[in-house]
Amino acid sequence: MAGGGQLARMTQQAAIALGVSLRVLAGAADDSAARVTPGTSVGDDRSEADLLAFAEGCDVLTFDHEHVPGAHIEAVEASGVPCRPGADALRHAQDKLVMRERLSALGAPCPAFAAIPDETSLKRFADEHGLPLVLKATRGGYDGKGVWVIKDLDDPAVAELLASGTPLMAEEMVSFRREIAALVARSPYGQGAAYPVVETVQEGGICVEVIAPAPGLDADRAEEAQRLALDIADKLGVTGLLAVELFETADGLLVNELAMRPHNSGHWTIEGARTSQFEQHLRAVLDLPLGSTEPSARWTVMANVLGGDDPDLYSRYFHVMAHDPGVKVHFYGKHVRPGRKIGHVTVLGDDLGDLRERARHAADYLRWGTAMKQHTAAVKEHTG
Repeated sequence: MAGGGQLARMTQQAAIALGVSLRVLAGAADDSAARVTPGTSVGDDRSEADLLAFAEGCDVLTFDHEHVPGAHIEAVEASGVPCRPGADALRHAQDKLVMRERLSALGAPCPAFAAIPDETSLKRFADEHGLPLVLKATRGGYDGKGVWVIKDLDDPAVAELLASGTPLMAEEMVSFRREIAALVARSPYGQGAAYPVVETVQEGGICVEVIAPAPGLDADRAEEAQRLALDIADKLGVTGLLAVELFETADGLLVNELAMRPHNSGHWTIEGARTSQFEQHLRAVLDLPLGSTEPSARWTVMANVLGGDDPDLYSRYFHVMAHDPGVKVHFYGKHVRPGRKIGHVTVLGDDLGDLRERARHAADYLRWGTAMKQHTAAVKEHTG
């Protein structure tokens, strides 16, 4: 696996149970996955030489992020090592404009969009679709980075963006009820499997909570999302996991983003499904039969733990574990920085409102050393 982040770290946990020897190419010896994976190679996964040297002797190469250059992946494929997903598929998760153009050609529902090379094209798009609109960097954006909401074309920040040399695209501002995600797996053999569709709750462009299954989602709409994700995986030739982030609107579903790897919206599956997304990804890229996606409980809630001002996480375990023995805590071995994803917590059960309160209490306490009260009203409103 190229990349030494938390996704590789959690994939290693699944590999141990399967008896699979997972090697990781990490940028540094103290990267999240490097701390728990024997035989980690330290190198630059954006270097063709480092990637080729790492891939030598591997049965298959996969990725914990989308930033490995496509030409380097092609070089690995040419050396005889299968890459899953391959360069042709992965470019649709690397370049938002390529993704939009291909999905639109396939008939998948997408927001209106256009490439924005200059001020004239931006004005034309605004005239046609109105303001506000969304500007996106076509490559490299993540967790709200590389995304700008434009309310005024005369804002000096717009001119700065256009002059920055960053490849840009515009999208219409979508009025949506909520964001949901469909996580599926596909093997080289062609077998597919779909997890229950989840709701993802965003704050400041960062996913803070995942609810599985998405509450109040019509069964036909949930099946539509799963079929859409499986069809995209098939048409793009994805092997491994595919997460399709969707807007649920009054008129139906719209595709927001694609990720071809284990995904934050699937962390709940470690405890909440018969087969975790990490085991499923390994099964898929190794062309093993896929595992059951059946949920383990009526509801599962996952809350991300973001870094606060105090890096001493261990001292706060005592309160969280004593207060709620049913909370499962996962930390990624990452250096604590304010706002950085450093772990997550998961709870399962039958009372959704109670689960959300418990997950938020644990995540807030681990971050701040205290429980934040303002989440309670939002939980009650959301769950009715």
